[in-house]
Amino acid sequence: MKVILGICGSIAAYKSATLVRLLVKGGANVKVVMTPDATNFITPLTLSTLSKNPVLVNYFIPETGEWNNHVELGLWADLMLIAPASANTLAKMANGLCDNLLMAVYLSAKCPVYFAPAMDLDMWKHTATRENINKIQSFGNILIPPGTGELASGLHGEGRMAEPDEIDAFILADIKKKLPLTNKKALVTAGPTYEAIDPVRFIGNHSSGKMGFAIADELAALGADVTLIAGPTVQVSLQKSVNRINVTSAAEMLEACLQYFGDSSLCVMSAAVADYTPVTVAEQKIKKKSDGFSIDVKKTTDILSELGKQKRDVQVLVGFALETNDEEINAIDKLQRKNLDFIVLNSLKDEGAGFKGDTNKITIIDKDLQKTAYTLKSKNEVARDICTKIIELIRK
Repeated sequence: MKVILGICGSIAAYKSATLVRLLVKGGANVKVVMTPDATNFITPLTLSTLSKNPVLVNYFIPETGEWNNHVELGLWADLMLIAPASANTLAKMANGLCDNLLMAVYLSAKCPVYFAPAMDLDMWKHTATRENINKIQSFGNILIPPGTGELASGLHGEGRMAEPDEIDAFILADIKKKLPLTNKKALVTAGPTYEAIDPVRFIGNHSSGKMGFAIADELAALGADVTLIAGPTVQVSLQKSVNRINVTSAAEMLEACLQYFGDSSLCVMSAAVADYTPVTVAEQKIKKKSDGFSIDVKKTTDILSELGKQKRDVQVLVGFALETNDEEINAIDKLQRKNLDFIVLNSLKDEGAGFKGDTNKITIIDKDLQKTAYTLKSKNEVARDICTKIIELIRK
């Protein structure tokens, strides 16, 4: 998420350093805009170092003759947070006064705006301040209420800016309750499975898990409570809320899927699960003694079929079909046999699609055999397309 953090002239500005760290740690790209008075309380260098972006204070940059485009900044942001918001800035926000860069960005912003007031008790209680806050909220801006505690004047009472962790939690909770998949439990599988031959060898495939991890992250970003069952892979979830369960074999993946599927609202099975596993596993490393070597194998349990049998009408079940020939015929057969809501088809014949790469080219086929073909995209963008389709089904 792209976040503009506005900082005003207040002793509470010292807390902005911690706030920037929390936002960045949570995955946000933060750009700080300060009022000139705010620089008396905390240096732009501190905030620039923490945000890894230049800190903007003035309209113009005298050294270069360039100007900071407030309109572009307002359009760039997914979210704007003004913390601390002084009484002076609140009055400007309420009445559209624009005498500094921060107010110009605020008036240009198209995104949700949060504000965390910080001032002394008498200022906070003043009728003018109360009316300004009511007016600002009437514009759709979101108040993060101040706390009660010791104030800079020595008084004790209301007006103290909320603590950085409280602000961070407030925004996350407010965002999440507006997301389309909030309160939905999602199950995702990713990566290959390894079927042991002996203690050092296995039967596997080239799946990297990138597609499944991208889907899990996108579902989490949309508010879902995601459980990700991952085969052996070096991939890492970008969303900290994803509950990752590591497995190795098809049998272990089946056991984990059966454990979580019943409580899931939606399930995306993107893992490349082995179709066969050795009948027996040697206890010791098999030595090279002859020119030939054979392994007896047996079918693994078809996890997607098992889940399809258990699927309830209120659940959404999605499968993948990676094909090399008769792509659509094979995908439709799998869709119908396994009781899927839709199937994601990709072909190894398409350049840039398939295992290991960062791109994919898919066609989604639903249970009504409606087909939607997509161009070659990054796997993150493909994940968004798949999740958009899931949301459409949930909202029906």
